[in-house]
Amino acid sequence: MYFQRINLNKHEETAVSFWKDSFIASFGTADGFNREEYLSWLSGQIQRFPDGFVMAYHMQQPIGQLELSIKTYQHKEIGYVHLYYIIPQERGRGYGSKLDAYAQDFFRTYGVTEYHLRVSPSNKGALTFYRKQNMQALGLESDGKVIRMRGEVQQK
Repeated sequence: MYFQRINLNKHEETAVSFWKDSFIASFGTADGFNREEYLSWLSGQIQRFPDGFVMAYHMQQPIGQLELSIKTYQHKEIGYVHLYYIIPQERGRGYGSKLDAYAQDFFRTYGVTEYHLRVSPSNKGALTFYRKQNMQALGLESDGKVIRMRGEVQQK
């Protein structure tokens, strides 16, 4: 597996497709997904964190996407995972651990000691993966639609 920065001229359709699929996996529908808002947000994030917004490739085919940034949470700088995504047919093959290793490297570069993400309580596969990464639930957010989880950035 290798990573390539997201270039919206090249990856727009793939990025939109992967985000929509992640919405469906999380919430059972893509009804809440707004393409134009997502692309506008993604463009701004890519400018701020170009190495945090990448496509994952295997054998020259995009099989996943990773979206990472740095945020302030309760007066502390943390890493934030906006998206861990592997296409359904490639799940369970160890690629998620490679996404996590990339994320850990990214967060170490910024000197943060923890990272967060939010996940739907119904996304059992994602929850299992996050727990294997030793992430802990901090609580429900967005009227119970998502669980905020916290992980530690491993020092090398």
